[in-house]
Amino acid sequence: MSHSKRVPPLALLAAWLCLSAASCGDSSPAPTPPAPSAAPSAAVETTHAPGGDQPERFTLEEAIAQRREDLKSAPGRTGILAETKRYSLFDEELIIRDFFQDRRGGFFVDVGCAWPAKANNTYYLEKHLDWKGIGIDALAEYALPWSLARPNSKFFNYLVTDHSDTSEIFYKSQSIGLSSADRSRADGRHFGGTLEVEEIETQTIALTDLLDHEGVEKVDLLALDIEGFEMPALRGFDIDRFSPDLVVVEGRSEEVAAYFADHGYEPIESYRAFDLVNSYYRPIEVKAVTP
Repeated sequence: MSHSKRVPPLALLAAWLCLSAASCGDSSPAPTPPAPSAAPSAAVETTHAPGGDQPERFTLEEAIAQRREDLKSAPGRTGILAETKRYSLFDEELIIRDFFQDRRGGFFVDVGCAWPAKANNTYYLEKHLDWKGIGIDALAEYALPWSLARPNSKFFNYLVTDHSDTSEIFYKSQSIGLSSADRSRADGRHFGGTLEVEEIETQTIALTDLLDHEGVEKVDLLALDIEGFEMPALRGFDIDRFSPDLVVVEGRSEEVAAYFADHGYEPIESYRAFDLVNSYYRPIEVKAVTP
């Protein structure tokens, strides 16, 4: 990447796409919480235009649209991955469908689930493939939309971490998609910006405690979209017992990768060309040793 070109962080791109792209949503309207009243500037300065003195400008939405066009011609884009996604923000929905090959009747856990349909990674599974599951978010405003749009799932308003039954501060960001238990993520400092945040007192839960309370014995898909708070959430999850077949985690954290390696999981490298935002992990296949 040229040092003269300033590209907006992917998390901010994702937040802006939620604000304005109709393609984030379901084809039929679903109830969603109101959008925030303010957001970061949508213009980003780039390199100078050829033959001119003024710098080119492009919106974050245009940058995301261009990225999607690039991904359409990525090598190996066949089968499910060649389809057009319906609900997820990027191609998460297609990748998850490809991994499970549209298997029916699974069980998901969606941490940091937000809206029930728009920009959601598990809505396709429930609506079209008869999956059931649990959605969890620290913002209570998503509870009603989930109860109306996701009849086969349960929504819980918790901050998922490594312990239960305490009350802690969660930071609601001015920008959609950046709310976090980490203030530097929610207020944009982590990405070089400054956003307003609202402090919300939220009850904590360890994922294992919640799953035990709900009588869950097996998780097929675990999705984590919690803005830098992955490790506390994973420390409260007995991955060896629930053994998810696929884990989707936002970001490319080395600490998170090391955690999965320690528990016998490996990243799925073939999906990197289709998703620049998330990492995908599966159990390492144990091969029999031939004498």
